[in-house]
Amino acid sequence: MAEDKKLKTLATGDKTIPPEGAKMIPIYIMGREYMVPETLTIMKAVEYAGYSYVRGCGCRGGICGACGTFYRFLGDYRLRSGLACQTVAEPNMVIMQLPFFPANRPGYDLENMQGNPHEELRRLYPEVFKCVGCGTCTRTCPMDIDVMDYIALMKRGDLRGAALKSFDCVMCGLCTSRCPAQISQYMAAMFVRRVFGKFILPKAEHLSKRVEEVKSGKYEKKLKELIGMKQEDVKKLYVEREREPDLAEAGKWMPKDTTNL
Repeated sequence: MAEDKKLKTLATGDKTIPPEGAKMIPIYIMGREYMVPETLTIMKAVEYAGYSYVRGCGCRGGICGACGTFYRFLGDYRLRSGLACQTVAEPNMVIMQLPFFPANRPGYDLENMQGNPHEELRRLYPEVFKCVGCGTCTRTCPMDIDVMDYIALMKRGDLRGAALKSFDCVMCGLCTSRCPAQISQYMAAMFVRRVFGKFILPKAEHLSKRVEEVKSGKYEKKLKELIGMKQEDVKKLYVEREREPDLAEAGKWMPKDTTNL
């Protein structure tokens, strides 16, 4: 950008209002140059530039994975990735969001699944077994998950390990978009976690018991009582409730008043 070039700051209505004296930096959104305040996330910078999100914007807190973004810096050949809600805009950043990436999404029915789950994985996601171990998926992941490692665990048949390793995935699809073997890593990981929960993870007997109690209508009377209470009384009840100690051993603590259990 030439030093004598002046860029007009856009009027933004009810969008982000920068503090007085905030430094303005140039960024490029879909090829067009904009001046935005520093310290904004990519998502807020895009809105400051005048765009309104229709999709590609969900939780705004790094949970939903809807705002996967690729970017480069002027003069730098490297392609980088991140979530728009977490990544801070920097000068001369060239931005393009990726709200959706077409991945392999075969249908399956866990309730009626027959045979070995590992063989079912091979049938549904044969591309998993074409992994070349380049590590691009891991380097692309905005959640710092070792994607290549959980794919390796899938190939070896360790579905439990793959499920646990991929647990923090936010389904942004950035790994899939960069994979030279065209693996749908995040979709295969979702399948493996479902298999783990359905067939491998020990059943929680206390949870099954509580579900049956809910279905039987055991808590209907208490629920109607709570609905009929004033809001301030509900808040008071919540604040004064007996809390489980932070360091209590899992499954051991019980409240003194068990009438509502």
